[in-house]
Amino acid sequence: MPINHKERNAPPRSVAASHPFEERQSESTPREDSRLADALAFLRGFMAQPMSVASVVPSSPYLEQGVVRATDLSRARCVVELGPGTGGSTRALLRAMNPQARLLAIELNPEFAARLRQRVQDPRLLVQEGSAADIGDHLERWGLPAPDAVVSGIPFSTLPTEVAHSIVAAIQANLAPGGRFVAYQFRAHVASYTSPVMGEPSFEWEWRNVPPMRVFRWIKR
Repeated sequence: MPINHKERNAPPRSVAASHPFEERQSESTPREDSRLADALAFLRGFMAQPMSVASVVPSSPYLEQGVVRATDLSRARCVVELGPGTGGSTRALLRAMNPQARLLAIELNPEFAARLRQRVQDPRLLVQEGSAADIGDHLERWGLPAPDAVVSGIPFSTLPTEVAHSIVAAIQANLAPGGRFVAYQFRAHVASYTSPVMGEPSFEWEWRNVPPMRVFRWIKR
């Protein structure tokens, strides 16, 4: 998803409610309607910023299911999603999460962030517009504990090296002990940044996606 070039100490901006836990309706857009709309929105985002969006199309249901399996949300209280895009993986995570859990979705693209908040109205979802490198600030802003899982669709292969390192450092610093970092990527660049910090990952290919994606998983020791 898009790269943040703002100063790290700039005040975080949220497109969610003015109070973090302001009550919202607990309704979701029907899945069959959202798929086509998501694809069109994703295509517009790719055409506007081709180097900052992971693909020309959103994730397939097969990839979403693979990400959920790798994340293992059975006991998660807090989950962070980096670069949720149009929200396909966000919906899949919410369907698998406990009723008491919270999902903080961090998205730099203002249009994607606003669309996510409008179309996925679940009281467990908190939408934060801002940088993935500022995970700690965003967690503090929303009063959330260390996440049990961080899921990322950000295309690490297009990130400047210093930005990629800062995101990985933020994930390592804020992830709870035993927590999982799951990254779904076409290329393997994320491993070159993350493995020196978190060790070697496990990964699986999901070939039923366009393009095929690796689903990497690290566990914080």
